[in-house]
Amino acid sequence: MDQKIKVDHQSAAPKILVTGAAGFIGSHLCQRLLARGDTVIGLDNLNDYYEVSLKENRLKRLTDKENFTFVKCALEDRDGMEKLFAEHKFDAVVNLAAQAGVRYSLTNPRAYVDANLVGFMNILEGCRHQQVGHLVYASSSSVYGANTSMPFSVHDNIDHPLSLYAASKKANELMAHTYAHLYNLPCTGLRFFTVYGPWGRPDMALFLFTKAILAGEPIDVFNHGRMRRDFTYIDDIVEGVVRVTDQPAQPNAEWSGDNPDPGTSMAPYRVYNIGNNNPVELMHMIETLEKALGKVAVKNFLPIQPGDVPATWANVDALSTDVGFRPATSIEDGISRFVEWYTGYYS
Repeated sequence: MDQKIKVDHQSAAPKILVTGAAGFIGSHLCQRLLARGDTVIGLDNLNDYYEVSLKENRLKRLTDKENFTFVKCALEDRDGMEKLFAEHKFDAVVNLAAQAGVRYSLTNPRAYVDANLVGFMNILEGCRHQQVGHLVYASSSSVYGANTSMPFSVHDNIDHPLSLYAASKKANELMAHTYAHLYNLPCTGLRFFTVYGPWGRPDMALFLFTKAILAGEPIDVFNHGRMRRDFTYIDDIVEGVVRVTDQPAQPNAEWSGDNPDPGTSMAPYRVYNIGNNNPVELMHMIETLEKALGKVAVKNFLPIQPGDVPATWANVDALSTDVGFRPATSIEDGISRFVEWYTGYYS
Protein backbone atom coordinates (compact mmCIF):
# COMPACT_ATOMS: atom_id res chain seq x y z
CA MET A 1 0.00 0.00 0.00
CA ASP A 2 2.32 2.78 -1.20
CA GLN A 3 0.00 4.90 -3.35
CA LYS A 4 -0.37 8.52 -2.23
CA ILE A 5 -3.28 10.85 -2.83
CA LYS A 6 -3.07 11.98 -6.38
CA VAL A 7 -1.75 15.51 -5.88
CA ASP A 8 1.94 15.78 -4.98
CA HIS A 9 2.52 18.01 -1.93
CA GLN A 10 5.56 19.56 -3.63
CA SER A 11 3.74 20.62 -6.80
CA ALA A 12 0.33 21.70 -5.50
CA ALA A 13 -1.51 21.66 -2.20
CA PRO A 14 -4.02 18.81 -1.99
CA LYS A 15 -7.59 19.99 -1.49
CA ILE A 16 -9.28 17.99 1.26
CA LEU A 17 -12.89 18.11 2.42
CA VAL A 18 -13.26 17.55 6.17
CA THR A 19 -16.86 17.13 7.32
CA GLY A 20 -17.59 17.76 10.98
CA ALA A 21 -14.92 20.49 10.91
CA ALA A 22 -16.35 22.20 14.01
CA GLY A 23 -16.36 18.91 15.87
CA PHE A 24 -13.80 17.56 18.29
CA ILE A 25 -11.79 15.35 15.93
CA GLY A 26 -12.57 17.38 12.82
CA SER A 27 -11.23 20.67 14.16
CA HIS A 28 -7.98 19.03 15.32
CA LEU A 29 -7.59 17.31 11.95
CA CYS A 30 -8.15 20.56 10.04
CA GLN A 31 -5.45 22.26 12.10
CA ARG A 32 -3.00 19.48 11.32
CA LEU A 33 -3.75 19.48 7.57
CA LEU A 34 -3.53 23.28 7.37
CA ALA A 35 -0.20 23.25 9.22
CA ARG A 36 1.34 21.07 6.53
CA GLY A 37 0.03 23.31 3.75
CA ASP A 38 -3.08 21.49 2.51
CA THR A 39 -6.12 23.40 1.27
CA VAL A 40 -9.03 22.45 3.54
CA ILE A 41 -12.75 22.90 3.00
CA GLY A 42 -14.43 22.40 6.38
CA LEU A 43 -18.12 21.50 6.50
CA ASP A 44 -20.38 21.45 9.54
CA ASN A 45 -24.06 22.11 10.29
CA LEU A 46 -23.31 23.51 13.79
CA ASN A 47 -26.25 21.63 15.31
CA ASP A 48 -27.13 21.95 18.99
CA TYR A 49 -26.50 18.34 20.07
CA TYR A 50 -24.11 20.01 22.52
CA GLU A 51 -23.09 23.63 23.19
CA VAL A 52 -22.75 25.46 19.87
CA SER A 53 -20.38 28.03 21.37
CA LEU A 54 -17.73 25.32 21.80
CA LYS A 55 -18.06 24.41 18.11
CA GLU A 56 -17.84 28.07 17.13
CA ASN A 57 -14.71 28.56 19.23
CA ARG A 58 -13.09 25.52 17.62
CA LEU A 59 -13.86 27.09 14.23
CA LYS A 60 -12.30 30.41 15.26
CA ARG A 61 -8.96 28.61 15.47
CA LEU A 62 -9.32 27.71 11.78
CA THR A 63 -11.07 30.57 10.02
CA ASP A 64 -8.07 32.92 10.21
CA LYS A 65 -6.03 30.49 8.10
CA GLU A 66 -5.60 31.49 4.46
CA ASN A 67 -6.08 27.99 3.06
CA PHE A 68 -9.26 27.18 5.04
CA THR A 69 -12.84 27.68 3.86
CA PHE A 70 -15.87 26.96 6.02
CA VAL A 71 -19.16 25.74 4.55
CA LYS A 72 -22.26 25.48 6.75
CA CYS A 73 -24.32 22.56 5.47
CA ALA A 74 -25.90 19.35 6.76
CA LEU A 75 -24.82 16.04 5.21
CA GLU A 76 -28.45 15.14 4.56
CA ASP A 77 -28.95 18.32 2.46
CA ARG A 78 -28.72 16.64 -0.94
CA ASP A 79 -28.77 19.83 -3.01
CA GLY A 80 -26.20 21.50 -0.78
CA MET A 81 -23.86 18.51 -0.92
CA GLU A 82 -24.19 18.19 -4.71
CA LYS A 83 -23.33 21.89 -5.06
CA LEU A 84 -20.30 21.52 -2.78
CA PHE A 85 -18.85 18.63 -4.76
CA ALA A 86 -19.59 20.36 -8.09
CA GLU A 87 -17.73 23.50 -7.00
CA HIS A 88 -14.60 21.78 -5.72
CA LYS A 89 -12.30 19.08 -7.01
CA PHE A 90 -11.36 17.25 -3.83
CA ASP A 91 -8.29 15.02 -3.76
CA ALA A 92 -9.57 13.35 -0.60
CA VAL A 93 -12.63 13.49 1.64
CA VAL A 94 -12.51 12.78 5.38
CA ASN A 95 -16.06 12.29 6.65
CA LEU A 96 -16.17 12.88 10.40
CA ALA A 97 -19.64 14.45 10.52
CA ALA A 98 -22.25 12.19 12.09
CA GLN A 99 -24.89 12.02 14.75
CA ALA A 100 -22.82 10.70 17.63
CA GLY A 101 -23.67 9.09 20.95
CA VAL A 102 -24.96 5.65 21.96
CA ARG A 103 -27.50 6.78 24.58
CA TYR A 104 -28.92 9.59 22.42
CA SER A 105 -29.76 6.98 19.77
CA LEU A 106 -32.20 5.35 22.20
CA THR A 107 -34.39 8.45 22.30
CA ASN A 108 -33.68 10.15 18.95
CA PRO A 109 -33.21 7.32 16.44
CA ARG A 110 -34.27 9.29 13.35
CA ALA A 111 -31.35 11.70 13.78
CA TYR A 112 -29.03 8.76 13.05
CA VAL A 113 -30.90 7.78 9.89
CA ASP A 114 -30.75 11.35 8.58
CA ALA A 115 -27.10 12.14 9.27
CA ASN A 116 -25.41 8.74 9.29
CA LEU A 117 -27.30 6.98 6.48
CA VAL A 118 -28.83 9.63 4.19
CA GLY A 119 -25.89 11.97 4.81
CA PHE A 120 -23.30 9.29 4.14
CA MET A 121 -25.09 8.39 0.92
CA ASN A 122 -24.63 12.00 -0.23
CA ILE A 123 -20.91 11.77 0.58
CA LEU A 124 -20.55 8.55 -1.41
CA GLU A 125 -22.40 9.97 -4.41
CA GLY A 126 -20.30 13.14 -4.35
CA CYS A 127 -17.07 11.14 -4.24
CA ARG A 128 -18.26 8.83 -7.00
CA HIS A 129 -19.36 11.50 -9.46
CA GLN A 130 -16.39 13.80 -8.86
CA GLN A 131 -13.86 10.92 -8.86
CA VAL A 132 -12.38 11.72 -5.45
CA GLY A 133 -9.04 9.99 -4.90
CA HIS A 134 -9.79 8.63 -1.42
CA LEU A 135 -12.74 8.60 0.98
CA VAL A 136 -11.82 8.19 4.64
CA TYR A 137 -14.74 8.01 7.08
CA ALA A 138 -15.31 7.65 10.79
CA SER A 139 -16.65 4.35 11.97
CA SER A 140 -16.63 3.42 15.67
CA SER A 141 -15.52 0.81 18.18
CA SER A 142 -19.26 0.47 18.89
CA VAL A 143 -19.61 -1.74 15.80
CA TYR A 144 -18.07 -4.62 17.77
CA GLY A 145 -21.31 -4.78 19.75
CA ALA A 146 -21.81 -8.15 21.43
CA ASN A 147 -18.28 -9.34 20.55
CA THR A 148 -16.35 -10.43 23.64
CA SER A 149 -13.13 -11.79 22.08
CA MET A 150 -10.43 -9.25 22.99
CA PRO A 151 -8.70 -7.30 21.61
CA PHE A 152 -11.19 -6.39 18.87
CA SER A 153 -9.74 -7.03 15.42
CA VAL A 154 -10.81 -5.61 12.05
CA HIS A 155 -10.77 -9.22 10.85
CA ASP A 156 -13.59 -10.15 13.28
CA ASN A 157 -17.21 -10.52 12.24
CA ILE A 158 -19.33 -7.60 13.56
CA ASP A 159 -22.90 -8.73 12.91
CA HIS A 160 -24.31 -8.01 16.39
CA PRO A 161 -24.47 -4.24 17.12
CA LEU A 162 -26.09 -3.19 20.40
CA SER A 163 -27.32 0.31 19.49
CA LEU A 164 -28.72 2.08 16.46
CA TYR A 165 -25.63 4.31 16.51
CA ALA A 166 -23.44 1.20 16.12
CA ALA A 167 -25.73 -0.19 13.43
CA SER A 168 -25.49 3.07 11.46
CA LYS A 169 -21.69 2.93 11.60
CA LYS A 170 -21.64 -0.67 10.41
CA ALA A 171 -24.02 0.39 7.63
CA ASN A 172 -21.48 3.04 6.58
CA GLU A 173 -18.83 0.34 6.22
CA LEU A 174 -21.16 -1.78 4.09
CA MET A 175 -22.17 1.17 1.91
CA ALA A 176 -18.53 2.18 1.43
CA HIS A 177 -17.59 -1.34 0.39
CA THR A 178 -20.35 -1.34 -2.22
CA TYR A 179 -19.02 1.89 -3.76
CA ALA A 180 -15.45 0.63 -3.63
CA HIS A 181 -16.56 -2.49 -5.51
CA LEU A 182 -18.92 -0.89 -8.04
CA TYR A 183 -17.03 2.33 -8.81
CA ASN A 184 -13.45 1.59 -7.77
CA LEU A 185 -13.67 4.35 -5.16
CA PRO A 186 -10.90 3.85 -2.56
CA CYS A 187 -12.64 3.81 0.84
CA THR A 188 -11.11 3.48 4.29
CA GLY A 189 -13.16 3.20 7.50
CA LEU A 190 -11.62 4.14 10.85
CA ARG A 191 -13.00 2.62 14.03
CA PHE A 192 -12.20 5.15 16.73
CA PHE A 193 -11.89 4.00 20.36
CA THR A 194 -13.11 6.48 23.06
CA VAL A 195 -11.38 9.65 21.89
CA TYR A 196 -10.54 12.29 24.52
CA GLY A 197 -8.42 15.40 24.93
CA PRO A 198 -8.52 19.22 24.72
CA TRP A 199 -11.56 20.70 22.95
CA GLY A 200 -13.39 17.39 23.55
CA ARG A 201 -17.09 16.58 23.40
CA PRO A 202 -19.19 17.66 26.42
CA ASP A 203 -21.31 14.48 26.23
CA MET A 204 -18.32 12.22 26.86
CA ALA A 205 -17.53 10.82 30.31
CA LEU A 206 -14.25 12.66 30.90
CA PHE A 207 -15.87 16.02 30.16
CA LEU A 208 -18.98 15.26 32.24
CA PHE A 209 -16.91 14.00 35.17
CA THR A 210 -14.59 17.02 35.14
CA LYS A 211 -17.50 19.47 35.12
CA ALA A 212 -19.30 17.67 37.96
CA ILE A 213 -16.22 17.18 40.17
CA LEU A 214 -15.26 20.86 39.92
CA ALA A 215 -18.86 21.81 40.81
CA GLY A 216 -18.92 19.41 43.76
CA GLU A 217 -21.70 17.38 42.14
CA PRO A 218 -21.88 13.54 42.07
CA ILE A 219 -20.81 11.63 38.96
CA ASP A 220 -22.73 8.66 37.54
CA VAL A 221 -20.42 5.64 37.39
CA PHE A 222 -22.04 3.01 35.18
CA ASN A 223 -21.49 -0.74 35.48
CA HIS A 224 -20.32 0.04 39.03
CA GLY A 225 -17.01 1.29 37.63
CA ARG A 226 -16.13 -2.00 35.96
CA MET A 227 -16.32 -0.60 32.41
CA ARG A 228 -13.05 -0.84 30.51
CA ARG A 229 -12.31 1.54 27.66
CA ASP A 230 -9.43 1.88 25.23
CA PHE A 231 -9.10 5.64 25.80
CA THR A 232 -7.31 7.20 22.80
CA TYR A 233 -5.77 10.66 22.92
CA ILE A 234 -6.81 13.10 20.20
CA ASP A 235 -3.30 13.67 18.80
CA ASP A 236 -2.93 9.92 18.24
CA ILE A 237 -6.28 9.80 16.45
CA VAL A 238 -5.29 12.69 14.15
CA GLU A 239 -1.90 11.13 13.38
CA GLY A 240 -3.63 7.92 12.35
CA VAL A 241 -6.20 9.75 10.21
CA VAL A 242 -3.54 11.76 8.36
CA ARG A 243 -1.38 8.73 7.63
CA VAL A 244 -4.35 6.72 6.38
CA THR A 245 -5.66 9.60 4.25
CA ASP A 246 -2.31 9.85 2.46
CA GLN A 247 -2.44 6.16 1.57
CA PRO A 248 -5.60 5.26 -0.41
CA ALA A 249 -7.07 1.83 0.14
CA GLN A 250 -5.83 -0.90 -2.19
CA PRO A 251 -7.42 -4.23 -3.14
CA ASN A 252 -6.14 -7.23 -1.19
CA ALA A 253 -4.82 -9.61 -3.86
CA GLU A 254 -5.11 -12.54 -1.43
CA TRP A 255 -8.75 -11.89 -0.51
CA SER A 256 -11.03 -14.89 -1.06
CA GLY A 257 -14.79 -15.21 -1.07
CA ASP A 258 -14.36 -18.75 0.30
CA ASN A 259 -13.02 -17.28 3.54
CA PRO A 260 -13.91 -13.56 3.40
CA ASP A 261 -11.81 -11.17 5.50
CA PRO A 262 -14.07 -8.39 6.90
CA GLY A 263 -11.16 -5.91 7.17
CA THR A 264 -10.06 -6.00 3.53
CA SER A 265 -11.53 -6.79 0.12
CA MET A 266 -10.90 -7.55 -3.51
CA ALA A 267 -12.06 -3.91 -3.93
CA PRO A 268 -10.01 -0.85 -2.83
CA TYR A 269 -11.42 -1.01 0.70
CA ARG A 270 -9.86 -1.09 4.16
CA VAL A 271 -10.98 -0.83 7.78
CA TYR A 272 -8.64 0.08 10.65
CA ASN A 273 -8.93 0.36 14.42
CA ILE A 274 -7.39 3.50 15.92
CA GLY A 275 -7.14 2.83 19.64
CA ASN A 276 -4.54 2.95 22.36
CA ASN A 277 -4.33 -0.87 22.51
CA ASN A 278 -4.39 -0.57 26.31
CA PRO A 279 -7.84 -0.73 27.97
CA VAL A 280 -8.26 1.22 31.21
CA GLU A 281 -10.83 0.48 33.89
CA LEU A 282 -13.27 3.34 34.45
CA MET A 283 -12.31 3.61 38.12
CA HIS A 284 -8.65 4.09 37.17
CA MET A 285 -9.64 6.86 34.76
CA ILE A 286 -11.63 8.54 37.54
CA GLU A 287 -8.72 8.24 40.01
CA THR A 288 -6.36 9.74 37.43
CA LEU A 289 -8.79 12.62 36.86
CA GLU A 290 -9.19 13.20 40.61
CA LYS A 291 -5.41 13.44 40.94
CA ALA A 292 -5.15 15.92 38.06
CA LEU A 293 -7.97 18.08 39.51
CA GLY A 294 -6.81 17.76 43.11
CA LYS A 295 -10.35 16.89 44.14
CA VAL A 296 -12.16 13.63 44.98
CA ALA A 297 -15.39 12.80 43.16
CA VAL A 298 -18.69 11.95 44.83
CA LYS A 299 -19.64 8.72 43.01
CA ASN A 300 -23.10 7.43 42.18
CA PHE A 301 -22.64 3.77 41.19
CA LEU A 302 -25.18 2.50 38.63
CA PRO A 303 -25.74 -0.62 36.49
CA ILE A 304 -24.67 -0.75 32.86
CA GLN A 305 -26.88 1.26 30.49
CA PRO A 306 -28.80 -0.15 27.50
CA GLY A 307 -26.64 -0.04 24.38
CA ASP A 308 -23.35 0.16 26.29
CA VAL A 309 -20.66 -2.51 25.97
CA PRO A 310 -18.69 -3.49 29.08
CA ALA A 311 -15.26 -3.27 27.47
CA THR A 312 -13.37 -2.10 24.37
CA TRP A 313 -9.82 -2.95 23.36
CA ALA A 314 -8.31 -2.26 19.94
CA ASN A 315 -6.03 -4.56 18.01
CA VAL A 316 -4.07 -2.06 15.89
CA ASP A 317 -1.78 -4.50 14.06
CA ALA A 318 -3.31 -3.68 10.66
CA LEU A 319 -2.81 0.06 11.19
CA SER A 320 0.77 -0.49 12.34
CA THR A 321 1.60 -2.78 9.40
CA ASP A 322 0.06 -0.58 6.70
CA VAL A 323 0.90 2.96 7.84
CA GLY A 324 3.55 2.41 10.52
CA PHE A 325 1.73 3.96 13.46
CA ARG A 326 0.46 2.83 16.87
CA PRO A 327 -1.17 5.22 19.38
CA ALA A 328 0.80 5.39 22.62
CA THR A 329 -0.24 8.40 24.77
CA SER A 330 -0.80 7.28 28.37
CA ILE A 331 -4.07 8.03 30.16
CA GLU A 332 -2.10 10.00 32.77
CA ASP A 333 -0.52 12.32 30.18
CA GLY A 334 -3.73 12.66 28.19
CA ILE A 335 -5.94 13.54 31.16
CA SER A 336 -3.36 16.02 32.45
CA ARG A 337 -3.43 17.85 29.10
CA PHE A 338 -7.24 17.76 29.04
CA VAL A 339 -7.55 19.21 32.54
CA GLU A 340 -5.06 21.96 31.69
CA TRP A 341 -7.17 22.91 28.66
CA TYR A 342 -10.53 22.59 30.50
CA THR A 343 -9.58 24.74 33.46
CA GLY A 344 -8.16 27.39 31.12
CA TYR A 345 -11.10 27.38 28.71
CA TYR A 346 -13.77 27.51 31.40
CA SER A 347 -11.67 29.72 33.73
